[in-house]
Order: sequence, then structure tokens, then C-alpha cells
Amino acid sequence: MEIFENLSASSRLENAQLDAYSRAVRDVTERLEPAVISVGLPDGRGGGSGVIVGIEGDSATAITNSHVVRGLRSRRAGNSGGDIQVTLSDGTSAAAEVLGDDPPSDLAVIRFDTEEEPTVATLGDAGDLVVGQLVVAIGNPLGFQRSVTAGVVSALGRSIRGESGRLIENVIQTDAAINPGNSGGPLADASARVIGINTAIIGGAQGIGFAVPVSGTFRRVVFTLVTEGRVRRAYLGVVVESRQARGEFEGGAGVRNVAPNSPAERAGVKPGDVIVGMKGEPVHSNDDLLNLLDASSIGQDATLRVLRGNKERSLTVRPREQPAE
Repeated sequence: MEIFENLSASSRLENAQLDAYSRAVRDVTERLEPAVISVGLPDGRGGGSGVIVGIEGDSATAITNSHVVRGLRSRRAGNSGGDIQVTLSDGTSAAAEVLGDDPPSDLAVIRFDTEEEPTVATLGDAGDLVVGQLVVAIGNPLGFQRSVTAGVVSALGRSIRGESGRLIENVIQTDAAINPGNSGGPLADASARVIGINTAIIGGAQGIGFAVPVSGTFRRVVFTLVTEGRVRRAYLGVVVESRQARGEFEGGAGVRNVAPNSPAERAGVKPGDVIVGMKGEPVHSNDDLLNLLDASSIGQDATLRVLRGNKERSLTVRPREQPAE
């Protein structure tokens, strides 16, 4: 075939059939995209993404990231009328109320009124994922509305440190392109079920993004934010850092500072102590200690095992509720 004949020939098929991969991504897009929203300020500053997970009457409830709503709050400080605003897939906008946010899990729940009944996303379960599985991310990266990217589950069970300093456990690592503005948007499986909320990227890296997994913990956090507005956690009043194993102890949480009049100070904890146990559970790192400081510990006496020098001591501590800020 001569080149001019080739150029003039049409290669377009009347009823072009997509390959299986493209059909899967397209199906997820058609089913999930109407439930994805952008989250920002009326003047266009800041922003992220979100996904609608419930409706009640004329109101819709959506999930996004804690760092998205907190970033918008800081941007609107001193700006009258700078309420958080959501934009739906049909282009309509509405003012949104933050029902609650939780920095340790990087989750937030917002609610807004709608004139038309919106599409509600279906939640899946990240526990069903396997490495190599197809996933699709939908969001508003860098202001480009309703962008779709696809990739695979690169790894499971990762841990990343949130803005509060606590570890966000068991996050999903994916190579689906995630950029600033994707935060708070859904990561979905091939059945269009939301199995994660996109939360972070590694600066300077390519193809490494993370999502908070939809799990039992995820559901409890969201339920608590909707019903109570915040997630309660216990507070000791210590600044700790992980210590390496020493003798018969497999590491611990080394105490750097003790806050005045804190539960730890009243219990007799001193800088230089190494916390190796609490509530009968071993503490091998600062993250082990943080995981034990849940709502069940508030106001309850607990035994704190500490190493001071070469001697182990048992102290009785009564954690109080962690301040909101």
C-alpha cells in the first residue's frame, strides 16, 4: 500500500469495540464519576476532591480528607463569606458544612444541600484487594475537574505518617496517577466500589500514591464523625520517640518530655524513662503507645510499665481526653 493511499484510508470502525481493560476503566468512570465532587472555596482558592456516600432528604453526605478541609479553613481565615463550597459533576455548586474531621486518619465528612438527588458511591472493602489488581482514581488534580487515572495496587499494608504525627496504618499504595487536588477523591476497584480515599503522594516520586483503606476502622471513624463530630482519643502528655531493643525488651517508647500537670507527670513518668508496656500490652515503639491511647483509655486507670535506668517500674496512669487542637 502506498503512503498516500494509506493516509487517505479511514481506519475508524463503525462500531469500535474497546478492549477489556478500557471497558473496565470506562465502566468504573460512568458509574462512579457522578458521585465525585470538588471541594474548595467560592473564589477558587485551595481545593481537593470528595465522594458522596449518603443522602438524607435534600442533603448529601460526602467523605474527603481532613487535610483538605483544614487547609481550606486556614485559607478562608479572615475572609468573610469564604465558606467551603462543593461542585458536583453537573457543574452545580453548594455551600458545605464540615460535620467533623479526624487528622490521625486523615478523614473528614461534609454535608451539603442539593436540588437534585445525586449519585451515591458504593463502599467496598480494602481487605479484598490483592497486589496487581486494577484500581481507578477520580478527582480534581491541579484544578482539572473529574480527571480519571488508572493503575494497579502496588502494595498493601503500608504505613504513612499523617499531619498529626500518628501513623495511618494499612494504607493502599498505587501507581494510579495522584496529584494535588486528588486528595479526598475515591480509589475504586473494577466494580466501581470505593476501596480507598486518596490521601498522599511522595514529593519528587512518580507512580507512588497512597489511599486510606475502606475498612472496619474507616467505617467506625466516619460513623463517629457523622454522629459526634470528632473521634475521641486518650492523652498522656508525653513526647516520645521509638527506642531500639534493649536486653529482654524489644524496644519501647522513650520519653523526651513530660507536660506539666499532665496524666503522665501525675503518674510519676520522667524524661529518660522508656515505656515498654501499657494496659497489659507490650509497647515496642511510639506507634504502639499511640495505638493504645484510644477512647476506651480515657478516664481509666492503667498500668504503665517503664524502664528507668536498668530497673523496671510499674506506674498507675489515668489518661484524659486529648484536646481537640
